[in-house]
Amino acid sequence: MKKILLLATGGTIASKATNAGLVPQITSEELLAFVPEVAAICAVDTLQVCNLDSTNLRYPEWLKIAKAVEDHYADYDGFVVTHGTDTMAYTAAALSYLIQNSKKPVVLTGSQKSIYSRDTDARSNLISAFLFAADHRANGVHIVFDNKVILGTRARKTRTKSYNAFSSIDFPEIARIREGVLYYFIEEKVEGDPIFYHKLNPQVYVLKLIPGMDPAIFGYLKAHYDALVIESFGVGGLPCYDDADFTEAIRDFLDAGKTIVMTTQVPHEGSDMGVYEVGYRVKETYDLIEAYDMTIEAVATKLMWILALTTDREEIKHLFYRPVQKDIFFGAAN
Repeated sequence: MKKILLLATGGTIASKATNAGLVPQITSEELLAFVPEVAAICAVDTLQVCNLDSTNLRYPEWLKIAKAVEDHYADYDGFVVTHGTDTMAYTAAALSYLIQNSKKPVVLTGSQKSIYSRDTDARSNLISAFLFAADHRANGVHIVFDNKVILGTRARKTRTKSYNAFSSIDFPEIARIREGVLYYFIEEKVEGDPIFYHKLNPQVYVLKLIPGMDPAIFGYLKAHYDALVIESFGVGGLPCYDDADFTEAIRDFLDAGKTIVMTTQVPHEGSDMGVYEVGYRVKETYDLIEAYDMTIEAVATKLMWILALTTDREEIKHLFYRPVQKDIFFGAAN
């Protein structure tokens, strides 16, 4: 029987109702007690990493989770991380960069309703997470939710209330679970030893363009951030409102030694800046990075990982375009 470590971080799954709304209060041991069926799947130990609403969970907690996996890696066959749904996709992406080449699965799950509720998705999600974590074919970082197994670099929360809250963006689900049986669509192979990273640079800002935005915002961002992710319109481009203010702002930001990644606000199919003149002229003129089919969660956290390793522009670009757990395809040849 496989031995799995449950790492609890809080979230809706561990919340109880208070006069001020739901608050994470249920411990890792209490969570496990709600799913006695897991005893037939695997042996489980528990560890409380934190007990936070995922809105309050950020890069220091990502590092704590990764460190807990590293510290206990030799002692367990897999790991299940319970987590709030609102930022779970960011955590899954971050862990995909902090824990690379893992032959053992790191599985994130949670719920849309507390495990303390009468009608909840928490028990089924938790059981499914352990089922996947205990499977001999499982490896790497994934989200298991509503019977879907999704790569950590491809997951996004696409519904705020429904039980099928997460989708795999521009990449197939790895597997599905039906009546306690795991059906694989893609089996992943891992060679070599795991690689753990211990630093992130959080000075990454995501700027969503809106029509008529004042490019003066770039001056503030240059003073406070090391990298800027621009969520542009459609396949990607920068506006030119009868002046060159936006392109001058881009040049100034890059000349300060900063990094810019262009992506799209559109949920599916990614960017392609060469299609229209508003994108082509910017990409040809400036030393930008294009995100192509990456999720915004993967773009932001990958930059945090890269910028903690290097400040060299060419190395940043090389690492960004190097695929990690299938996070990028269209731009990987750059």
